[in-house]
Amino acid sequence: MTGGAERGLMPAVLRQMTVDDLPAVMEIERSTFPFDAWTEGMMRGELADQPRTRHYLVAEADGRIVGYAGLAVAADQADVQTIAVDERYRRRGIGAALLEALLAEAARRGATAVFLEVRADNAPAQAMYERFGFERIGLRRRYYHDGTDAITMVKRLDEREGRWP
Repeated sequence: MTGGAERGLMPAVLRQMTVDDLPAVMEIERSTFPFDAWTEGMMRGELADQPRTRHYLVAEADGRIVGYAGLAVAADQADVQTIAVDERYRRRGIGAALLEALLAEAARRGATAVFLEVRADNAPAQAMYERFGFERIGLRRRYYHDGTDAITMVKRLDEREGRWP
């Protein structure tokens, strides 16, 4: 699976994340979320629930991991746990490819809605989510460790066709 190639952007290959990917993933995690980075133990816990309730992907380009994303699914609800792209590879369609893959997996697992939180000061991420049809449904004040608010968003999935619109 590739992302962005149709628009002339650098393609990224997406594949399931494994424990062996954690050193590269944690490097991106710490640089992307300096105040709220997950620990390696937290990420290992997420991977331990894969594929039962979790679905984690990495994006590879230029022979290295340049992004990752994770999804949690329970019954008919899914949550985007995380999406991050190495800052040197942003604005190339990699984040969108990761999100598209998470939405497809949520639909495959029978979810009818996908939820997420996004930093109120992260306008590029908010714009990407809105392009994919996510709607703002609330605000979690001082959600992040540095005091930044989180915007909660939801995307309803198309139940009739078993896919996201």
